[in-house]
Amino acid sequence: MKLRRYRSEDLGATVGMWFSVKRVAYPYLELEQRYTLDENLEFFRDRIAPRCEIWLAERQAKIVGFLALEESYVDRLYVAVNHQRSGIGAALLAKAKELSPGSLWLHTHQQNHQARAFYEKHDFRVARFGVSPPPESAPDVEYRWEARLDSQGSESSEPRGR
Repeated sequence: MKLRRYRSEDLGATVGMWFSVKRVAYPYLELEQRYTLDENLEFFRDRIAPRCEIWLAERQAKIVGFLALEESYVDRLYVAVNHQRSGIGAALLAKAKELSPGSLWLHTHQQNHQARAFYEKHDFRVARFGVSPPPESAPDVEYRWEARLDSQGSESSEPRGR
């Protein structure tokens, strides 16, 4: 697996992977299920790509995951369904921690138990529960991760209390 920066020519493959993952991940979001591939392409191109630093995960020259980071906010992190639980998400999250070494924060849906378990495994802690903005308006949860200082005063991402 290799991580690399997103390029505009990656749009179709990135959004195709993202679209298929969301179909599986969000059966409880009727609005998400109704969005078309073209609507997702437009949203990614016009709303995500201009404001986020995007990193792609590739296996055998195929895009199998992506991270969209806006400063310390993990705006998106997706891994192709048939590549989940293989270290890709962990590698993308490690890249986010490298790019924002002091802290990170993100939102996910309360019903997205797989994502919640993943973030909690990687030392993210629940900051608050809420509701996502319209038009979605679904119960969500905000997670935060903060690097801790080791005994020498250096930042460490080692788990607290272990």
